[in-house]
Amino acid sequence: AVERPKDALPGKGGVNVAFRKKLSNGMGGVLWYMKQYPYTCMEQRTSRAVALRDESLWKQVIADLPAHLDGDGLVKYFPTCLVGSDTLTAYMLSISHEAGWDIPADPKDRMLAGLRGFIEGKVIRWSALPTADVSIRKMAALEALSRYKKAEPKLLGSLTVEPNLWPTSAVIDWMNVLMRVPALPESGKRLTEAEQIIRSRLNFQGTTMGFTTEKTAYFWWLMISGDVNAVKTVLTFLDRDQWKEDMPRLVRGALGRQYRGAWSTTIANAWGIMAMEKFSKKFENLPVTGTTRVRLEDKAKSVDWQSAAEGTAVMFGWPLKQAELSVTHQGTGKPWATVQSIAAIPLKKSFSTGYRIKKTITPIEQKKKGVWSRGDVARIKLELESQADMTWLVVNDPIPAGSTILGSG
Repeated sequence: AVERPKDALPGKGGVNVAFRKKLSNGMGGVLWYMKQYPYTCMEQRTSRAVALRDESLWKQVIADLPAHLDGDGLVKYFPTCLVGSDTLTAYMLSISHEAGWDIPADPKDRMLAGLRGFIEGKVIRWSALPTADVSIRKMAALEALSRYKKAEPKLLGSLTVEPNLWPTSAVIDWMNVLMRVPALPESGKRLTEAEQIIRSRLNFQGTTMGFTTEKTAYFWWLMISGDVNAVKTVLTFLDRDQWKEDMPRLVRGALGRQYRGAWSTTIANAWGIMAMEKFSKKFENLPVTGTTRVRLEDKAKSVDWQSAAEGTAVMFGWPLKQAELSVTHQGTGKPWATVQSIAAIPLKKSFSTGYRIKKTITPIEQKKKGVWSRGDVARIKLELESQADMTWLVVNDPIPAGSTILGSG
């Protein structure tokens, strides 16, 4: 049911329905970014091979892998590094498993043993920064082991399981462990708890997805970012029936985080390609053909998919009273429809979404009360409120011509 808002101006706006064959179209920006990427540490080469689905590049990575392993079986970013990284080792095992690409038995077994030793405390690796990140790193290592059926309940003995206090990346890893290792105590209850934590942290601004904890969950030295969390959320919940209805919005939200057609890091692009590939395989496996028909009151419009290969949009004016908008498809596949309402609503009071900014001007000295004159002094106060954590914000409040800031500002 659609209806024009009561105070909206007549004759303006309406209902717009945008159609696409696939939500995951448009990975060209990611492919271009990864093809042009010039740097060559082990992580970057691995990410490029996976994102580009380049098996020849992957074979080169595997050929060089033995030279990148340290004495404990952990992978080094460069052969000349003294010690390997538990974070990089967990990433290589996880992303290769997700891509369906195998690592030969000898290096793989050494890598798995290295991660197990790290979890148990037998292999010591200090953090790149003086911060308490051991639990996050051990959870990532446990998640990698769970992919190869090497995660045992007793390995949790070195961890304090407190998902409410963990960053989003660790909660996602914990969920994957719970789904793959049902032998863990109270796995069903813990899985439901972890799902609720993720759902409570999701923050949608239009068609872009974020997390309320994003400001405090950017661990660049652990290869974790908001983009990585977004695309891994899609992968984690892809086979969860409880999230089936939410999946299109999660995918749109993850795609909305792209900048110039790509995500912010090589890791995010590799995981992102995996997420979009598997989402498309599950939800978009049949080609879209035929005709989609949209009707509102007595008006109807059709989309012929033979001539609308890249998608299209149809627009209806507002009905005079509440009416039903119906969309039907005749043909193969299931196209996606984004329904958008557009209305011109008079601004009767201040309105904010995302940010609220309030500016107060208070007279300190006035020659004539209630009237501004040259030489008067005023105090300017800005109050900013955000509905969710943001990483940074620029405040630009120009000084009126001829005015001067007194003091430090």
